[in-house]
Amino acid sequence: MNDISFEDFLKVELRVGEVVAVERFPAARKPAYILHVDFGPEIGVLKSSAQITVHYQPDDLIEKQVVAVVNFPTKQIGPIQSQCLVTGFHDENGAVALCVPDKKVPKGARLL
Repeated sequence: MNDISFEDFLKVELRVGEVVAVERFPAARKPAYILHVDFGPEIGVLKSSAQITVHYQPDDLIEKQVVAVVNFPTKQIGPIQSQCLVTGFHDENGAVALCVPDKKVPKGARLL
């Protein structure tokens, strides 16, 4: 394991956003959705490609709060520009389970 400083950790902006729209992403190499995540007025709505189709249906994701990195550079994923990285953990079969707050928090709240 590589050690990092607390200052290094603070460079990563992990913020809470609320999923406001979900699109199926048939052009993705692996099954995925395009999530539109609202991080509040300071950041706004950002798009992310998320390979979470095993555990989640589109309707289950609307209004769900998620934790995402919002200060990575935009990444081209097929035909879309992914503007944030929604976080999650692989389960025992390799499918992704989202990293979510266990209580509702304000949009844009930062993980510290």
